[in-house]
Amino acid sequence: MPEVSYRAALAVPEFRALFAAAATAITAQVVASVVLTVLVFDRTRSPLLSAATFTLGFLPFLVTGTVLSGVVDRVPPRRLLASCALGSAGLTAVMALPGIPVAGLFALLVGTGTLSGFGNAAQAALVRSVVPEPAYVPARSLVRIAVQGAQLGGNPVGGLLFVTLSASGSFLASAALLAAAAALARFGIRSHPATGPADGTALLRDSLHGVRDVFAQARLRRLLLLGWLAPAFFVAPEALAAPYIAGRGASPALVGWWLAALPVGIITGDLIGVTFLSARRQRLLVGAAAAASFVPYLVFAATPPIAVALPLLALSGTCSLYSLGLDGMVRQVAPEHLFARAMAVNSAGLLTLQALGFAFAGALGAVTGPGAAIAIAGVCGIVAVACLHPRAIAGAAATVS
Repeated sequence: MPEVSYRAALAVPEFRALFAAAATAITAQVVASVVLTVLVFDRTRSPLLSAATFTLGFLPFLVTGTVLSGVVDRVPPRRLLASCALGSAGLTAVMALPGIPVAGLFALLVGTGTLSGFGNAAQAALVRSVVPEPAYVPARSLVRIAVQGAQLGGNPVGGLLFVTLSASGSFLASAALLAAAAALARFGIRSHPATGPADGTALLRDSLHGVRDVFAQARLRRLLLLGWLAPAFFVAPEALAAPYIAGRGASPALVGWWLAALPVGIITGDLIGVTFLSARRQRLLVGAAAAASFVPYLVFAATPPIAVALPLLALSGTCSLYSLGLDGMVRQVAPEHLFARAMAVNSAGLLTLQALGFAFAGALGAVTGPGAAIAIAGVCGIVAVACLHPRAIAGAAATVS
């Protein structure tokens, strides 16, 4: 049985404020993203420009996690998190102004994405700072559940707000949520010092040196790569939801159920892992569970009916409980002075590889068909886990008492 549970994380008042701020901000971001996507398509009738809203929202993470990653070590994390949420609230409120051209909306989106990149790194650093070490993995799990829950609830809520409040009203509602998240962070979390040295080093040089230092840590590097490549292939069913369902002659309404299957599985896996697995077992299961998450994808080579595909996707998501052990190992092997920087780099790599994974799955599906493409992604995922799991996982697990 596990030594700690969600209760241990939620017993810390600072983490409760941090978790509430994270859940509020994530929900606001998802709602604003849905509204912006619909608004851009409504104005332009261009599927390409509509889809570009997702890419532009993630692209800034590549910058904040590399050439600007030094910011997370130079600014106290509470101040950075609260300021980024408040800045995002302001930019989202500007989106509500009537008549802003699409190019202007995209510029504001890049701005909010940049602030989110810094804020996410500060949030990850604060999780490590505010909870005791044994409660770190449950705390990270709660944040992950908030993300998946926002995906499940934020998409329909965003569509409902667009219909009932209009785009402007929806953006203002999102801005209000972001302002609330800023207040929760500012007044619910104690001040923690910045970890970076105030030695006058130029930001760009400091950022690039920090990225180099993160990748110089061999075990950390392998763990980060595993945490990037597995999700890169894991997103294939999401990228191919519409063509797969259309190919089976099913109703387009099933796309929503399809997109919900993986998040439901991920939430279930986290709940099972934190409730029933000790920290040691979570670490020992990383490789097996990560590989197992791709096994259901192999069945898609036979293009199963939707009634079979949905449980397969939920099962795959449940095996994502490997993230629990991976979180624990990253915390263990990352030097404390590099942790915030490592989290910034991790966000950049994760979102970049997921974006490439979407593109890879879409291109492959156009050639092989969606079912075969999902199966091929499953094979690639298993190979990636097999290549990155040995030694890195064993070395980290061996140090766990």
